[in-house]
Amino acid sequence: MTKHNEIRRVAVVGCGTVGASWAALFTAHGLDVAATDPDPGSSERLSAFVAQARAQLAEFGLAGEGRLTFHPELEAAVADADFVQENAPEAEGLKRALLARLDTLLPPGAIIASSTSAMLRSAIVADCARPERVVVAHPFNPPHLVPLVEIVAGDPDIGARAAAFYRGLGRRPVILAREMPGHIANRLASALYREAVNLVAEGVASVADIDAALCNGPGLRWAAMGPHMTYHLGGGEGGIRHYLDHLGPSQVRRWASLGNPELDAAVKDRIVAGIEAEAQGRPIAELESRRDRALIEILKARTEVAGR
Repeated sequence: MTKHNEIRRVAVVGCGTVGASWAALFTAHGLDVAATDPDPGSSERLSAFVAQARAQLAEFGLAGEGRLTFHPELEAAVADADFVQENAPEAEGLKRALLARLDTLLPPGAIIASSTSAMLRSAIVADCARPERVVVAHPFNPPHLVPLVEIVAGDPDIGARAAAFYRGLGRRPVILAREMPGHIANRLASALYREAVNLVAEGVASVADIDAALCNGPGLRWAAMGPHMTYHLGGGEGGIRHYLDHLGPSQVRRWASLGNPELDAAVKDRIVAGIEAEAQGRPIAELESRRDRALIEILKARTEVAGR
């Protein structure tokens, strides 16, 4: 099996926002990338995205000279690849067939990493002859800036090698001990968003104020530490044990009061209207640019409280 320090050529299969972002990161680290996508115009969109993302990565001193090529045919893109980053749409049948096809095209030593935000690895590798060399590697958008990569592996050694590869690219891989729909981060995000929607549905606050409460409060701490460490520090000198013993019951009471909203037409309309007000007429492209600038500045400034 290819070791992380032997990976020199990467194939990116699927060149939407996530795939293009990966291509930018790989080339910025000096890796040659062969990309493919069946959608017309993919090559032009890929080149434009990578150029913009490479300029952002240059702010971190990443100026590798990896070569980026585009291939209309899957076979040409993955020929001689050491590592495949697959980013096909979130459709189980499509992804399952694609992974099986990749498995037949690639030599035994290549690792296949599939990006899926919710599907189970056991389902999407069911048709592969060598499923052990396929890992789920789920990033957060945009992956050239957001360090998280969630890994689900059938073989612990291959999972560790994939994690080492991503770590060498400045990512922060986490390895799940067992598969779970939505992995870790999306489950946490879904739990939070359910209550954000409930607060809208219950008329507690505006969409803008709910967003502001998060990003100006706990969101600032969460950029540096997770919820368990946050409450460890919230327990004072007694730490998490003191917090759980003395303030845990208040958490249980809040859990009991959390909502389970219906995402019906009325609630959706209120959320859409609230977002339109919060966005203040800014188009998506401008909002994405402002998001990326904020991420860059946060990444430059932050120190993880429990970082390694």
